[in-house]
Amino acid sequence: MSLGPVMVDLKGTRLEPDEKEMLQHPLVGGLILFSRNYESPEQITELVENIHNVKSPPILVSVDHEGGRVQRFRKGFTVLPPMAKLGDKYQQDKKQARKMAETCGWLMAIELRSVGVDFSFAPVLDIERGISDVIGDRAFGHDPETVSDLAVSYIRGMKKAGMGATGKHFPGHGAVKADSHVACPVDERSFDDIYAYDIVPFARLIRNGLAGIMPAHVVYSSVDKNPAGFSRFWLNEVLRNQLEFQGVIFSDDLSMEGASVAGDVVDRARAALNAGCDMALVCNNPEAAVKVLDNLGKLDSPVSHVRLARMHGRHFVNRQQLLKENQWKNAVAMIDNLSAGDTMELDV
Repeated sequence: MSLGPVMVDLKGTRLEPDEKEMLQHPLVGGLILFSRNYESPEQITELVENIHNVKSPPILVSVDHEGGRVQRFRKGFTVLPPMAKLGDKYQQDKKQARKMAETCGWLMAIELRSVGVDFSFAPVLDIERGISDVIGDRAFGHDPETVSDLAVSYIRGMKKAGMGATGKHFPGHGAVKADSHVACPVDERSFDDIYAYDIVPFARLIRNGLAGIMPAHVVYSSVDKNPAGFSRFWLNEVLRNQLEFQGVIFSDDLSMEGASVAGDVVDRARAALNAGCDMALVCNNPEAAVKVLDNLGKLDSPVSHVRLARMHGRHFVNRQQLLKENQWKNAVAMIDNLSAGDTMELDV
């Protein structure tokens, strides 16, 4: 059996019988965890183990765990800084900022691997322009060089911990005010402007082994009438052909308002997969997830199967042993200095 092209979620902190049945569906290949699914490191370890045991190969288990406003697991985990703090450090001391970015990527990934999570949807590769509130301090900085340089170090740390990185939101969400969770953003810039600026971090990260990419629910109206996640042009012509990206393309959550232009949830999933996504996310709407699984139809892409299999976490990490290691203690001390006061969570 191979991994299916649909990622779903759970209602609570335990795997219920009906949810286990849903995960056994051949179209399900991934599951994303949210704050509602978390109580403690011990509880989440047991939950992830139960999810992985549902079928073989194990379902991919993911989470949004960037740091700052977007960190699903907090109690029992190191509080990570918003990436903008690394960008501020970069303006003062580039070498030290790179070291801190690598440490932050490693710490984020190793703590998640210690509870069994395969990967985090991180890092954000958008460029902060002072326009998008939903991006804001989630971005490393205000220019392509800062974002690219720090992100390369960050994913190096993730890789050392046994986790592949997923960059978002291709080709760039930072130039629109509207939040795609609740609206349908439109970016009117030309392709040349976007390619010369926003795509730079994605291109550099691809050359440095980026495992996954999540496109934005943004319409780039001078380029294509469809949002990037439903656009054959952005996903195939630009991402696959021009940038030669060979990793996984994950849709953003198809329950978001920015995806509504593609029709109902089944139409959205079909459009995303037909445009070039390897996996479609249906989150925070159990009825919609069931509807997709019941109506999407049989899909079989051997290339996608291979790509998705590479997202499984590598290297078993014993959490109790990790917490005794000097590398972990030193990393926590370094990152704590950046994270002071970062407690507000963004529910995205």
